[in-house]
Amino acid sequence: MAPVLHVADHDINITSIDKELFPEDHVSKGDMLLHYAAVADTMVPHLAGRPLTLLRFPHGIGRDGFFQKHPQGRVPEWVHTVEVPLRRSEGNVHYVVCDDAATLLYLANLLAIEFHIWTATTADIERPDRLVVDIDPPGEVPVAELRSIARRARDLYREVGLTPYLQATGGRGFHVVAPLDRSADFAFVRSLAGDLADRLAAADPDRLTTAQRKNKRGDRVFLDVNRNGHGQTFIAPYSMRARPGAAVATPLEWSELGRAVPDGFTAAAIARRLARKADPWADMDAHAAAPAAARERLDALENGH
Repeated sequence: MAPVLHVADHDINITSIDKELFPEDHVSKGDMLLHYAAVADTMVPHLAGRPLTLLRFPHGIGRDGFFQKHPQGRVPEWVHTVEVPLRRSEGNVHYVVCDDAATLLYLANLLAIEFHIWTATTADIERPDRLVVDIDPPGEVPVAELRSIARRARDLYREVGLTPYLQATGGRGFHVVAPLDRSADFAFVRSLAGDLADRLAAADPDRLTTAQRKNKRGDRVFLDVNRNGHGQTFIAPYSMRARPGAAVATPLEWSELGRAVPDGFTAAAIARRLARKADPWADMDAHAAAPAAARERLDALENGH
């Protein structure tokens, strides 16, 4: 008989708990569920109200996985969903929203290893409250170089009045994220993020690029701002990554960057970290900035004022 996980007032029938999801690392589905149970109180505030895209691996990361944007099959009535209007045709599309620990564990039980979140919430689905620049290296790039790029992005954010937050993605790079006050739409925020990245790349064109086509980038580090578009997502804080090593996306203090690597935090390390340290992104919304004001300051920099 399958074990039943009791979370708040909800029961989740756990299946295949011994299934190895990360064969090289001997990390099982049970281990993943323990991770999400341990981080739920810290992770859920970063998920709450945000449409989710899940990366699911029914047979572990040694086999193909798939992205899932929309609920499939019968979903418990206590799992929240949101209708988002389609942009290019009439009608709406449903997304799952994770507002509590029970939903997080229900989705993990479906072998959702990665949780990707919108930059807007259901409170105002057409106006982002996050701006993201993803520092995406093409392959093996010295971590010192990635740290330097992150610091340059941090300094530019501050120069235009944004408050920068840092995340080790659990993959190859870092995210530099700023909270916004929901006073601008996706097109405005995407344009602002693009111009911030262009300014960074223009200052170091031999090593940085914003070229969308991979064959135009060469061996340069890509400053990816595509995650700021409508319906686009970035990896949620404390999500596991479906890669060998089973790393976890981890918010960092800027003072930690000098020792950090993008995929340096495992589930065990996160458990120890949260036992002694508060979430560095916990106060993010208190520092939300107006995109229009940041645009004015960036334009003044571009014009030499």
